[in-house]
Amino acid sequence: MVDAEYEGQRVDNFLMARLHDVPRTRIYRGLRRGEVRVNKGRIDPAYRLRVGDIVRIPPLHLHERRQAVVPNRQLVIQLSLSTVYEDEELLVLNKPSGCAVHGGSGERLGIIEAMRSMRPELRFLELVHRLDRDTSGCLLLAKKRSILKQLHQGLRERKLRKRYLVLVRGCWRGGSRRVESGLRKRTLPSGERVVRCDAAGKPSTTLFHPLAIDSQASLLQATPITGRTHQIRAQAALIGYPVAGDAKYGDRDFNQKMAKLGLRRLFLHALSVRLPGGLTSNDRAVIAPMPDDLQAVLQRLEISHPLCTRPQP
Repeated sequence: MVDAEYEGQRVDNFLMARLHDVPRTRIYRGLRRGEVRVNKGRIDPAYRLRVGDIVRIPPLHLHERRQAVVPNRQLVIQLSLSTVYEDEELLVLNKPSGCAVHGGSGERLGIIEAMRSMRPELRFLELVHRLDRDTSGCLLLAKKRSILKQLHQGLRERKLRKRYLVLVRGCWRGGSRRVESGLRKRTLPSGERVVRCDAAGKPSTTLFHPLAIDSQASLLQATPITGRTHQIRAQAALIGYPVAGDAKYGDRDFNQKMAKLGLRRLFLHALSVRLPGGLTSNDRAVIAPMPDDLQAVLQRLEISHPLCTRPQP
């Protein structure tokens, strides 16, 4: 039976928190087939639990369970050096590019599984939000169920303000720009997610503000008001400024030029997140410095801005 601690949590997240050794694909298959029931009825993975709900979890055969995956030494070192903030409620990482935040879709191990393995003393550790595999920067992990609920509510009510640094093709024209469009998401047979701008899609809004402009490329600050999949990347491409290194929505010729300057990844970095008081015990802003590889690309372009400079110890 669901108690007040888990009210409002999505049922798929509820199951994954309790079935760490069961593949995500198996959990979702059980939901699709109606093997998982809430109050004896079938439910959608996005169903949010209510106090008093009875959740039936089917028996899972041993062959359906996966062996515990232990992070390799390189990942342990990488994540150990990535913590930018920690207190009794939160753990914030400067997520490395190239690391998935969770296992599944071909990934045996994600950041959340690795952190649980590295920090076994933490009885509760859950992702507050997600970042794309190729995006670096601020990734919030909750150390208490109560904080997770409050931050999820803050995300729904758009109280958390996240800022990204993004390099786009060409010379930015004009000042700050508010981009609004519908975004429709679909999943390819491979499991890969893509979105397209569609008036019938979910309403999406991003604020773009120029920081440094060059004839080849421009550095922007992007502030997503909504939090859709690939929102910044899709909307930047929509207005004619595709993100550097973006293989899905970007410009191939531009990406090749940036590769010659040393860019080996998507140039999108979650710089900071502001957590207003009321959602956590203190009003705070957490900053994840831009990685050295992205700073090197900007230096070769002779683009600079104070937000991109790593603070001196």
